[in-house]
Amino acid sequence: MQNDPFVQVKEVSRFYGTSCAVDHISFTVKQGEVLGFLGPNGAGKSTTMLMLTGNLAPSEGEISINGVDLLENPRQAKASLGFLPEQPPLYRDMTVDEYLRFCAQLHRIERGKINAAVDAVKQRCGLTEVGQRLIGNLSKGYQQRAGIAQAIIHSPAVVILDEPTVGLDPIQIREIRQLIRELGGEHSVILSSHILPEIQATCDRVQIIHEGKLVLSDTIAGLNHYMHESCVMIMLQQPPPLSELEKFPGVTAVEALDERRFKLYHEPGQSPAESLAEMAVQNRWRLTELTPEKRSLEQIFVDITTTEKTADAPGNGAAEQAA
Repeated sequence: MQNDPFVQVKEVSRFYGTSCAVDHISFTVKQGEVLGFLGPNGAGKSTTMLMLTGNLAPSEGEISINGVDLLENPRQAKASLGFLPEQPPLYRDMTVDEYLRFCAQLHRIERGKINAAVDAVKQRCGLTEVGQRLIGNLSKGYQQRAGIAQAIIHSPAVVILDEPTVGLDPIQIREIRQLIRELGGEHSVILSSHILPEIQATCDRVQIIHEGKLVLSDTIAGLNHYMHESCVMIMLQQPPPLSELEKFPGVTAVEALDERRFKLYHEPGQSPAESLAEMAVQNRWRLTELTPEKRSLEQIFVDITTTEKTADAPGNGAAEQAA
């Protein structure tokens, strides 16, 4: 079924000695879903990715890929898995065609179907024109495409991509993002990235791991609830004292950026923008700029991963529901 989970993680933990790197995390990824997986350095993200790909065994818990237990039947489960590590596993002295045929054999594609599989994945990844070229002579963008091609040549149910756009130029990044969105139409995709705009541009859902625990799990649409207007930027040619600006209803703090520009922080849903405009006209403050600003995913990420208490972080309940 369309909504059946292709990835199921139940109460997974990983210990290194007495140190807990991943602490009882649970989540699912459904068919056709692109999940963005975020976390600061040392949060447990890389450990989780290694466990999902079968390169590291969990100390506790269960992982299933396309309905198959990864620990009990690793070979069968991995057959439904495609993986692009941060450093693509490329052979620079092979042509693209030679490399993809080699990968097809590794994935045990029937000999009579290898050429068709190679042709199909080259077309899908935009590699048709470079099949006879040495991988070592390709641009970074085409090398990333070849890395993605090896990950999907066997049509896996689940594709895991670790930092797929690192080192690419803006045009290449746009092309790879489009390819990831297309992959999400048929596969379950888990995308690990430190580039937050990339997560917003390509993913359906976001998870943040911090200190080994999932502290947020929500859809991109759901995050709009947390991306509320948090402040108003104003520029006044004849500004009043800061104390006057601090009196506006809902305003929690005023920051002077220079002699004429100010940021007014306010409570959610209590933007002073309209009152500011009216008062500026009445008092001849000569308003020349009035710009509401919203919290970005980056701000949410920083807020969650720098606080000492994650229990009250936004989305924490959603993380439990996703389990």
